[in-house]
Amino acid sequence: MINTKALRQEQIEKAQQVIRYDDFSPLKLIAGADVGFEQQGVITRAAIAILSYPTLELVEYQVARIETTLPYIPGLLSFREYPALMAAWQLLKHKPDLVMVDGHGIAHPRRLGVASHFGLLANVPTIGVAKRRLCGESEPLGEQPGSCQPLIDKGEQIGWVWRSKKRCNPLYISTGHRISLDSALLWVECCMKGYRLPETTRWADGAASNRPFFEQMIQKNP
Repeated sequence: MINTKALRQEQIEKAQQVIRYDDFSPLKLIAGADVGFEQQGVITRAAIAILSYPTLELVEYQVARIETTLPYIPGLLSFREYPALMAAWQLLKHKPDLVMVDGHGIAHPRRLGVASHFGLLANVPTIGVAKRRLCGESEPLGEQPGSCQPLIDKGEQIGWVWRSKKRCNPLYISTGHRISLDSALLWVECCMKGYRLPETTRWADGAASNRPFFEQMIQKNP
């Protein structure tokens, strides 16, 4: 039996440890991290792609596959995903200065999404770059790229709703660990190359979830 009450309490405690201000050196290597599942969820697959900055060229990527340790439970996804992320982290030959995680940081009901959880465990600055809202409300967003609104939950700003590309759904950007909300948005903007996702998580998403697409990317960027 999974003690979900204890896991939620652990989230609340860990959320207090999250550093919400800038605590990182000048960036030379920026990573993206993403998690996917195989065999109807039996295997968790995590990918971390490291890019040079500011060229955003691929330096290294690692993929870890491990047995899934927890079923899907709403609000507790980070416990399901972080073991594979940590396994991929251990495989890296180069450790990045900042990691953008495909998922939420503090934009979570208990302020501990996978970006914050992983950032704490790896002790690395992280940003949550999510494709869907988990909690919070915002004012209507303009249709033009760059349109942005604060994401507010219970009177607290927990992230940004940001349209990265015209005619695309917005991204939800939040502090993961060791970075401020303003810097999180700035660094995501710095890693865009005309797609909906920043290059960091675009590469990681390709490695974690879409192998043919990733192989195409490798051929175009040898």
